[in-house]
Amino acid sequence: MNILSEGRRLGRVQVPTVTLAHGGGGKAMKDLIDDVFVGAFGGGAGVPLEDQARLALSAFAAHGDRLAFTTDSFVIDPLFFPGGDIGKLAVCGTINDLAVGGAVPLYLSCAVIVEEGVAVDLLRRVASSMAEAARAAGVSIVTGDTKVVHKGACDKLFVTTTGVGAIPAGRELGVHRAQPGDVVLVNGLLGDHGAAILAARGDLALETPIESDCAALNGLIAALLESAPGIRSLRDATRGGIATVLNEIAQASRVSIEIDEAATPIREEVKAFCEILGLDPLYLANEGKIVAIVPRSEAEAALAAMRAHPLGAAARIIGEVLPGGASDTGRVSMRTVFGGRRIVDMLVGEQLPRIC
Repeated sequence: MNILSEGRRLGRVQVPTVTLAHGGGGKAMKDLIDDVFVGAFGGGAGVPLEDQARLALSAFAAHGDRLAFTTDSFVIDPLFFPGGDIGKLAVCGTINDLAVGGAVPLYLSCAVIVEEGVAVDLLRRVASSMAEAARAAGVSIVTGDTKVVHKGACDKLFVTTTGVGAIPAGRELGVHRAQPGDVVLVNGLLGDHGAAILAARGDLALETPIESDCAALNGLIAALLESAPGIRSLRDATRGGIATVLNEIAQASRVSIEIDEAATPIREEVKAFCEILGLDPLYLANEGKIVAIVPRSEAEAALAAMRAHPLGAAARIIGEVLPGGASDTGRVSMRTVFGGRRIVDMLVGEQLPRIC
């Protein structure tokens, strides 16, 4: 469905919960889409909804010479958590996947799979959250799809978002571009999202609630790239945490990366949380944190740009890129607070399932 319509009279759902009829393609489905999604994402009357969004190529050409395209599905449990919800997470996560490639995010799609019996008001809350997050980031949700499945066929609500944007000419970022002598930066405290989700499931009673860091980072990344245009690589440290991201960069670039435990910013509550459960905070998911590989000559400019932005106030330089051996396919290590070193391998398996 195309959301970019104006002046059309919108339908309204008259029942409190979603039924299979809302996925049947008839009036009930039209009313659900109008009420929950078109009303939230923008649209009105006069122009019928089409099966696709129609976007001017000039909108992309104004920002760059290449198209960036990404998609992601979100199955988080619980749907609402301190600092966000599945809707905000879907929008911010997809925007960030575009932005770390150097793209200017422009448009999103939204597809939902809804379980029969879900409250319509819950869908309204999610759609409103998505719309608010998209507006704040300067992107538009322009098309989507809705499916309803039998009760028990999914867990309340699954969301898939796809995003497109434009990459400015001459901008080249990639996991394969790290070079010895580069430094590693992060824009703040690590592991908050993974800890917040587990706490929200009621597995631990915490005196100090931990909020997810869920946020759209395109504004921060734009400021960062303007101040340090020579940045080699940007990655958002979601599932698998910064440990997995650093291993991917080291392997693709055939270098070693060493980080300093004392310089790595992790909230004391998250450290304690991980000690209790036997988790490693380096592998906890983040939804508002990036790892930047920056030439040493631009490191201070990059750090200053991060710290000048609200989402980078706690930014740190946490490590450096070192040469890899002749047969080295990439290794990550950490200088510990005790003066030793430990290998930081890529995550095997899943520390916490259904975190995004």
